[in-house]
Amino acid sequence: MSTTSPRFRLLSPPNLLAAPAVLWLTVFMLAPCAMVLAYSVFTRGIYGGVDYILTTENFVRVFDPLYARIFLTSARIAGLATLIAVIVAYPAAYAIAAAPRHRQAALLFLAVLPFWSNYLIRTYAWIVLLNREGLVNGALKALGYDGEPVSMLYTEGAVITGLVYNYLPFVILAVYASLSRLDRSLVEASRDLGASAFTTFYRVTLPLTVPGIAAGAVFVFVLSIGNFVTPALLGGGRFQMIGNLVYDQFLTANDWPFGAALGFVLILVMLALLSIQAMLAERAAGERKGEAA
Repeated sequence: MSTTSPRFRLLSPPNLLAAPAVLWLTVFMLAPCAMVLAYSVFTRGIYGGVDYILTTENFVRVFDPLYARIFLTSARIAGLATLIAVIVAYPAAYAIAAAPRHRQAALLFLAVLPFWSNYLIRTYAWIVLLNREGLVNGALKALGYDGEPVSMLYTEGAVITGLVYNYLPFVILAVYASLSRLDRSLVEASRDLGASAFTTFYRVTLPLTVPGIAAGAVFVFVLSIGNFVTPALLGGGRFQMIGNLVYDQFLTANDWPFGAALGFVLILVMLALLSIQAMLAERAAGERKGEAA
């Protein structure tokens, strides 16, 4: 029987090493979330700001058809961006994982190279590319197109393109991490038993890399549904997403309680998605342990 007191267990080296991270998360994540929840149950003042009168009206307004429609629009745009990002990122991650070991680091460096520039700069670059006098229309003219310039900027497609471009490296890294841990003997066994390359990929590789796909998809969806910079710049304000709505409530309408309620519901959606992703990862880990046993 261990005689170590709870106090000494609390001061053990692993706990002491984890303490700075726990403190950081408490101060900069849990405390702000608690403040958002607190503001969401108060009343907007007559001239803006907060009156400290408890109410549930803010959460009732969140589910008003007008705001519910914005939530659904945001989810649809974020879902399309997530789907496209996964479809584009999986082959890229697969190619990196299949490359010789000494080349993988360089290929991963190229995949995350966009992160070396500022998010705003990367988004403004798409304005240069997609506007009516931009590089894409210039290339079309060079190829012989002589019609009206194609209107690509300030469209839903431009917003989705910007979201995919900015968050694609997250999916590549997540899927690559899953592929790099894949037991190659399972692939070889499938081929030795007569399965084709496609059948092996569909029945062996793809199911075993679902946790990586789920992790990358959650990254893109969570970051996209709350994004307000890309819709504002590439959508020109024509496609309001929930992030823009929260931004407007705090800085334009001066309705902090309602903005906090919107933000808190968005936080709950993100936590639900992260929980689902964690369950998928845990289930996959359990299946791998069962196969190993």
